[in-house]
Amino acid sequence: MCMKKILFSKYGWLYVLIGLVVINLAAARWHNRIDLTAEKRYTISPATRTLLHSVKEPVTVTVFLEGDMPAGFKKLAGSTRDMLQEFKEIGGNNIQYYFRIPGEGMNDSAKMMLIDSLQGLGINPTNVKAQVKRGEGEEQRMVYPGAVIEYQDRVLGVNLLKGLRMEGLESLNNAEALLEYKLAGSIDKIMRDTVPVIGYLTGNGQPQNLAVYDLIQGTIKQEYGFGWLPIDSVPVIPDFFDALLVVKPQTGFSDAQKLKLDQYVMNGGKMVWLIDNLYASLDSLRRTQGNFIAFDMGLNIDDLLFRYGVRINPDLVQDLTCSQIPMAVGSFGDRPQLQLMDWTYFPLLASPNNNPIAKNLDYVLAQFPQSIDTVQLPGIQKTILLSTSANSRITSTPAKVELNSAQTEEDLKTFNKEKIPVAVLLEGQFSSLFTNRISLALKDSLSNIYKKPFRASTENSNKMIVVSDADIVTNEVSQSQGPLEMGENPFTHYKYANKEFFLNCLEYLVGNPDILKTRGKDYTLRLLDKKKIEENRSFWQMITIAGPVVLVILFAVIYLAVMRKKYQ
Repeated sequence: MCMKKILFSKYGWLYVLIGLVVINLAAARWHNRIDLTAEKRYTISPATRTLLHSVKEPVTVTVFLEGDMPAGFKKLAGSTRDMLQEFKEIGGNNIQYYFRIPGEGMNDSAKMMLIDSLQGLGINPTNVKAQVKRGEGEEQRMVYPGAVIEYQDRVLGVNLLKGLRMEGLESLNNAEALLEYKLAGSIDKIMRDTVPVIGYLTGNGQPQNLAVYDLIQGTIKQEYGFGWLPIDSVPVIPDFFDALLVVKPQTGFSDAQKLKLDQYVMNGGKMVWLIDNLYASLDSLRRTQGNFIAFDMGLNIDDLLFRYGVRINPDLVQDLTCSQIPMAVGSFGDRPQLQLMDWTYFPLLASPNNNPIAKNLDYVLAQFPQSIDTVQLPGIQKTILLSTSANSRITSTPAKVELNSAQTEEDLKTFNKEKIPVAVLLEGQFSSLFTNRISLALKDSLSNIYKKPFRASTENSNKMIVVSDADIVTNEVSQSQGPLEMGENPFTHYKYANKEFFLNCLEYLVGNPDILKTRGKDYTLRLLDKKKIEENRSFWQMITIAGPVVLVILFAVIYLAVMRKKYQ
C-alpha cells in the first residue's frame, strides 16, 4: 500500500526514473548470463579465465570482420564479438577490442602496405561469393578472417580459418568452435616472457636441408626457441631443451645414443618421434619408372619405443581417402598426357576421437605412412591422434609400391580396414629400457661426472608423441618457388593442416595444455529447412513483422481493461 502511494504521488514519476537509473547502473556493473546450449558454447573455460585474470597490461585485439560480408562470415563476426566481450568482462579494461574494415579510409599505397602486413602475419584473404540483392547475381569479395593482437611492443596475427577444411558452413562452424582457443591461445603466447626451446636431433642422417626449411624457419622459430643437437657431441642431453624432435633418421641408433634419449625421457624431457621405418619416396618411384620395393631402414629403436608403449610396424598404409599426384593417362605425339589422380600411398589423415590436438582440423597429408600398434603397459595412457579413413589397407614387407596401385574393382575391395593409427600420444610414468642392463661403471659416470644419476623410471607423469611418417613435417621444394609450406601438395598446391597439427603437438607437450583443451568444443549446426522456408516465406515474414505489433496492441488492450476494472 505504501508503494502504491509513492508511485501515485506528485513525484512518483521521479522515483520511477531514479529507480530505473539505479537498476541500469547495477546491471552494467554486476551481470551474468546462463548458458543453456547443450554444448556449452558460451561457457569460458577455467584456464581461459585464469589467463585473462593474469593480464596486467592492455591487450588490444583488432578484428577485420567488418563491413558487407556473406551471412556466414557475419555470423562468425558476431560470435567473435561476443567472445571478446566475454573476455573483456573477465579481464576488465586490460582487454580492448575493435572491428575494422581493412584499409578503410586509407589511400591505395597505405592500403597495400596494410594488406602486405596482414599477409606477413599469416592473415590471408578469402575470396567469397556474395549475392548483391535477392534475385540478382553474385559478386566476388575479399574477406580477411583474422585479427591482430598487440601487447606491449609485440604483435601477433590470428587467422581464424587457418587449418580448417574449407567446405561451406561446416568450416565457419568449426571456426566458431575454435574461437576461444585461437584468441586465448594467442593472448597466452604474446604475453610469454620466455619461450620453450625445441631441440632438433642430428647424427643419424636426419635431414638438415631445404626439406625441413618450413619446419624450422617457418614453424618452430616463429613461436619457440630452437637449437641443433648433435647426439654424439654431448654425454647427456641438456635440460634446457624442453622438447626434442627425432625427424626422419636414416641410420640405426647405437645403444649409447638410445641411452641418452632414454634418460632424457626419464628426467622429464618431452619427445616427438617422426619416424619412417621403411625407405619409400616419390623420387624412388620416378627413378624406377613405376614401381619399387620399400625396405626396412634398420633404425634399431623398436625396443625403445616398445618399452614406451608403441610399435611401428614394417608395412605401408594405403587409403582411398588420399591426395593426388600427376599420372600419365595417354600420350600426345611423343609427350605423355598427365592428369591428377588419387594416389593411395598419400593418405589424408584425421582425428578418430575428440582429442584437442587434432580435433576440428583439416586433413593431415601423409606420404608412405606405416601402421602403429599400441602395447599394453601399466600406467601408460595411449591416445590415437591421427588415423586413416574407413577404407584403408596394409601392405606388409617386402612392400611393392606401384604407380597404379588400385585399378580394378577387386583391388578396391581389399581396402577393408578402418582407422589405422598413424600418430599416437603416450602419457604416464615411463620405464627405462636400460634397467638392469647398464653397467655399474656407466652408472657411476652418469652420477659423479655428469651429475645425472641413472633413472629407472620417470619421477612424474611424462608425455611423448610418436608419428609413423616423418614426411608429415617435411616440405617439398619447387624449382621456381623454393621450399613450399609443410603439408602443401606440390601438384595441387592445396595446403593441408600438417603445420597446425605439429604446432598443436608442441603446444600440448611444452605449452599450456589447459588452453589447448578448449579446441575440444563442439558447435552443433542447427540449420533451418530451406525447402520449408521457401514454401512458407510469406507466412513467416508476416509473423516476424506483424507479430510484435499485434503483441504490443494486445498488451495495451489487456492493460487498459484491467486498469478500467480496477479503478471503475
